[in-house]
Amino acid sequence: MADLKELTEIINKQSTALRALEREISRVIVGQKELITKVLIALISNGHVLIEGVPGLAKTLLVKTLAEVLDCSFQRIQFTPDLLPADIVGTLIYNPEKGEFVTKKGPVFANVVLADEVNRAPAKVQSALLEAMQERQVTIGEETYSLPEPFIVLATQNPIEQEGTYPLPEAQVDRFMFKLNVSYPSKEEELLILERMSAWEIPRPEKVLTPAEVIVIQKVVRQVYIDEKVKRYIVDLVDATRHPELYRMDSLKGMITYGASPRASIYLTIGAKAVAFVHGRGFVVPEDVKLIAPDVLRHRIILGYEAEAEGLTPEAIISRILDEVPVP
Repeated sequence: MADLKELTEIINKQSTALRALEREISRVIVGQKELITKVLIALISNGHVLIEGVPGLAKTLLVKTLAEVLDCSFQRIQFTPDLLPADIVGTLIYNPEKGEFVTKKGPVFANVVLADEVNRAPAKVQSALLEAMQERQVTIGEETYSLPEPFIVLATQNPIEQEGTYPLPEAQVDRFMFKLNVSYPSKEEELLILERMSAWEIPRPEKVLTPAEVIVIQKVVRQVYIDEKVKRYIVDLVDATRHPELYRMDSLKGMITYGASPRASIYLTIGAKAVAFVHGRGFVVPEDVKLIAPDVLRHRIILGYEAEAEGLTPEAIISRILDEVPVP
């Protein structure tokens, strides 16, 4: 337990910086406390985030503010129907003076990349992010280039019912650690937004962490202890999305076309460690897993026609799974 005590002391010191980060972001973003916390959890987990909500809910502003408080490079890519893969990763340009091709790197070469309205571009363009998100590298021509560290993609998406949207390919969606839904602010929060954003000077956040300090935190997160029982609990949760009948949920059999992939187990484990870090603990408890389970699983469960006919949502199924799967 000496190692755990030492780890907890390190976590307590570093989680103070994370709370300062959260405070600075909240100086610009009104409300959305849960959204801010989950984005920071993804950041220290070295994961990517898909944020869904109607336009005007400060999704873009949140990502830009995150880059500012981290003092790191930031690029915004506006996804449109006429966007090309080369517009994201880069391309080779012929230099007539030298008689050779020169590599022009795309906007994906940044610490924080905002893929704005990602589902307004067709699948071919969306898939250009696949290698970058998973392998942390980009291939242009015959050369492969590493992306800067830390590297996080925060993609915003409009609800699929809106005009001019394309559904994201399953392989693309699975690369995102979290899918977060943004809701409307309360009346009190909206009043504060009016006061803050109609002032002559809009609040500017202070720089809190450097990219190097973020990498150190990411390494500490991986050292957080997780017991074998909690690991088995995570595997049971994911398995229940594939075989609900094995967990006393016979009514869900046939409702789910595809359950969550093994990536869900990985992200639940790393994410739970990050939650423990945020709370200043050197060990994971089942509640840490439950806290992020909906965000990790909601975009990895594909419902069947029967479920859609009955009005079932992925959130409702996840809630049922969390209720039925025994907690260690």
